[in-house]
Amino acid sequence: MDYVKNFQRAIDYVEENLKNEIIYSEVAKRAYLSEFHFQKLFLVLTGYTLGDYIRRRKLALAAKDLVDGKKKVIDVALDYGYESPESFSRAFTKFHGVTPLEAKKGAKTIPFSKLTVKITVSGGSLMDYRIENLGSMKLVCRKERFLKQHEMTSVAISKFWDKCKKEGYTEKICRHIPKDPTLKGLLGISFSAEGKESDSFPYAIASEYRGEPVEDGLEVIDLPAAKYAVFTAKGKMPEAFVNTYSKIIKEFFVQSGYEYANGAEIEVYPSDDTQNPDYSCEIWVAVK
Repeated sequence: MDYVKNFQRAIDYVEENLKNEIIYSEVAKRAYLSEFHFQKLFLVLTGYTLGDYIRRRKLALAAKDLVDGKKKVIDVALDYGYESPESFSRAFTKFHGVTPLEAKKGAKTIPFSKLTVKITVSGGSLMDYRIENLGSMKLVCRKERFLKQHEMTSVAISKFWDKCKKEGYTEKICRHIPKDPTLKGLLGISFSAEGKESDSFPYAIASEYRGEPVEDGLEVIDLPAAKYAVFTAKGKMPEAFVNTYSKIIKEFFVQSGYEYANGAEIEVYPSDDTQNPDYSCEIWVAVK
């Protein structure tokens, strides 16, 4: 798959529809990715969430329309999907530092150009990985939903881990880890989400399930069989995780011929010594 070409096609679609309602799943289709994976890819490659990019582009183009002086503030607000001049003015002022009327009179505004995607792979070899065919298994877990602008290493999920540890759920989950588990550690799992709940995704702290009774607050779920590409992240978390995931997108998927598959993304933590600069964990990404 030509990720750069397809990703640029998705951005072009966004640009063509900045004055219309933009459905994220339709954007993702242009890149031949699920909405879940496209939004993760977008954030890693650009540094912006898809929603933030759209908002910034609308406000930048709105400023240009105002400077041209041919349209009223209310008309520009409606053009870019704002329900009222007041909501438009708040968003405009927060982004540009001046009001729409000040911009119309010539005040300086902030430019924000259309993205052009280029991926430069440094070095001459593909990053280390292995392919594992993981059979279906049951997991015991504590699960919550998170908005898609929060990635797996975000503050929100870090707080979820801290909360589970404080409330004793992490310890309870660890009690269920088999003596010889297939996945060697405590798991953090992101599940792809589409449809009505596609603005958020389920994330679970989990372990393989041995069949014992499950404590209150935990649940047993099924993890379907899938093929995974497995990568090692080395260093202090979450920085090492972020760096490794960035390389997975920019190097592995660009060079390997593998593509994302609908399925889970699994973090495997062998211990809780995540602040150790020599720490090592694994990232399992469902592929095809």
